[in-house]
Order: sequence, then structure tokens, then C-alpha cells
Amino acid sequence: MNLQNKLDNLLADIKNSGKTPSLMLHTCCAPCASYVLEYLSPYFAITALWYNPNILPEDEHSRRFAALQHLLQCMSFPNKVELVQLPDDPEDFREAVRGLEGKPEGKRRCEVCFRLRLERTAKLAAQYRAEYFATTLSVGPRKNVLLLHEISAELSEGYGVAALPCDFKKRGGYARSVELSREMGVYRQGYCGCGY
Repeated sequence: MNLQNKLDNLLADIKNSGKTPSLMLHTCCAPCASYVLEYLSPYFAITALWYNPNILPEDEHSRRFAALQHLLQCMSFPNKVELVQLPDDPEDFREAVRGLEGKPEGKRRCEVCFRLRLERTAKLAAQYRAEYFATTLSVGPRKNVLLLHEISAELSEGYGVAALPCDFKKRGGYARSVELSREMGVYRQGYCGCGY
């Protein structure tokens, strides 16, 4: 499945329509958000959602949220971009992955973590009556894009909001996120955030 081709077609349709649909975008961190916001803001009015109960310890969580706020102050966007922060209790993450603590990165624990954050995103997208939802997670070179897509497609049916087809590391997305982070002095973390 070529998610980039699907996204290209969708963005062409949006451009031709002259409309600006709304997008609920889960943001995992400022570096990943930098490229995705640059890429999508010409097409969408974006609500950047901060919900990451997996990021531990607390000072790391705070540092990453502050980096996202800094990024949004430094960047300018063709369409509206607003930030929404949901309360994210680390206990929600710990409870969701209970029994999977010792599993390696990229396996079942990551799947549960993706689902936890994507479900909150889809649910909020439905509440906001957003037309689409997505996550910046696919910028990361170690993230399972097809798994993210499968979870998003399932949640799309359940919440009645279209899942944006995306593999944001395509077309140099990861490299651009590194470049933008450097240009704006944005903190780049050394791990996904999971305390395990």
C-alpha cells in the first residue's frame, strides 16, 4: 500500500476544491511536528493535540511539551494551527501496557501505546467535528507505518472521522524534521519517551 500516493491524491483534491478541511493532529514531539505542520498546513486548519502519557520521566514530558510550544511560536503557517493539551496521566499508559513492560521496542507494547494515543485523537476529532485525524508518529524511522495506518483505519470507522493516509518519513520528512529542529533550536530527544 502506497500511503504517499493516497495522500498526494487527497491533497490534490483539497487544493482543487478551494476548501480548507480540519485536521486533528496528534503530535508526539516538536521535531516530528515541525515537518508535518510545514507539509500539511497549506491544506488544513490544524489542531495539534498533545496527548503523550507514555513520555517518562515527568521532566522529559515537560521538556517535550515546552519544545512543541516553542516550535509553534517560531513557525508561521498558511492556515490556522492551534494547540490543545489533554491531561495525560502516566498511569493510563502503565495500565494499558501492564504485562508488556519487558517486551522489545517495536512490538506489542508499542502497538498498545499507538492505539492509546490514536484513540484519544480520533475521539477528540469526533468531538471537534474535525474532518480528518492523523499522527506525527510516522516521521520516526523506527515507527511501523502500516500498523499506525491499520489502527487509524479501524478507529476511523468507530469514530466516523477520516484517517489521513500518511507516511511522513517519505520524501525526506525525517531529514527535514532534523533540519527544521536545528534551525529553530528545538530540543531533539534521544528516545521515544517510553519509560521501559
